[in-house]
Amino acid sequence: MAKELNPYYQGPISDHFDGVRFFVPNHRVSNCTSDLLKWQFNGEKARWPKRLENRPHQPPPKSVNSDGLSATLIGHATVLLQLGGLNILTDPFLSQRTSPVQWAGPKRVRDPGIAAKDLPEIDVILVSHNHYDHMDLPALRQLHDLYGARIITPLGNAAIMKKAGRPFDITEGDWGDRFQLGEDLHVTLTPANHWSKRTTSDRNMALWSAFVIETRHGPVYFAADTGYGDGRHFRDVRARFGAPRLALIPIGAYEPRWFMSAQHMNPEEAVLAHNDLSAHRSIAIHHGTVQLTDEAIDQPVIDHEIALDKHGVGAENFRVIEPGESWSIPPLATHHRPVVEQAAE
Repeated sequence: MAKELNPYYQGPISDHFDGVRFFVPNHRVSNCTSDLLKWQFNGEKARWPKRLENRPHQPPPKSVNSDGLSATLIGHATVLLQLGGLNILTDPFLSQRTSPVQWAGPKRVRDPGIAAKDLPEIDVILVSHNHYDHMDLPALRQLHDLYGARIITPLGNAAIMKKAGRPFDITEGDWGDRFQLGEDLHVTLTPANHWSKRTTSDRNMALWSAFVIETRHGPVYFAADTGYGDGRHFRDVRARFGAPRLALIPIGAYEPRWFMSAQHMNPEEAVLAHNDLSAHRSIAIHHGTVQLTDEAIDQPVIDHEIALDKHGVGAENFRVIEPGESWSIPPLATHHRPVVEQAAE
């Protein structure tokens, strides 16, 4: 039998790459077909509305300099981060469906809070992994044509993006790799409890990650897609980079727990992650845009409020904001920067 090959990445074996597939040590996401069918036919999927309209909000500034930090929710895991004179977009999902085709698959129920053409000039795009609700190739094509932004992504994803037919400026990295974005502004790829799959035969052949943006005024953490596990990867971020000035933490796509817990946090686990990080402020992401799992559209927000109260976290510190809404994050009183190993500059 011919040895299985990875079409996206060839590199040395590591503690999370076996030569063909990436993995999270001591963490397993079920890929059993019987489990998938059991979930799909459980009859417990809540009914979402077909359409919701966004409320109008003031547009974000063109840029934010000095010690300023503005975060604008576009929708799902897509957030416009403005800091240090740069405009950074996370996991831009702008298409109508999270699917390889636009005539079938889960359909968004609300438009992006800001259309691509109405965004301020985008400098950097962070793409965490290759699932269709995070790596939206039509959106990346559109953003390239508008802004020509640099893309930073984990190993193996450049090969997929290049199929979009644009000369993207792509920087790939492994967990722990650190890249300069601007003067005294860096981004580091960090582990997440998740997985990847783009086709029927490429499971875990491209890496996934979270991101830490390091600034003189405190780190900004984008959790992307992740299960909670034992919370260690959040505490490791806190120990290595310091408490985030802002964390973007997913609260949706979590039911049923027996199937989703390894890959997606529920709202209570999101609050635990906020505490593990010692985040000064957090924004809830990955909810209310497209139905991927069983819970009702408003259940993540309801459960989030319950979890905040249970764990003594103020709603003003871990906010749910609307698509198109911006939040100006106050600066930290002091920020002691841990020593960060230099890699992949």
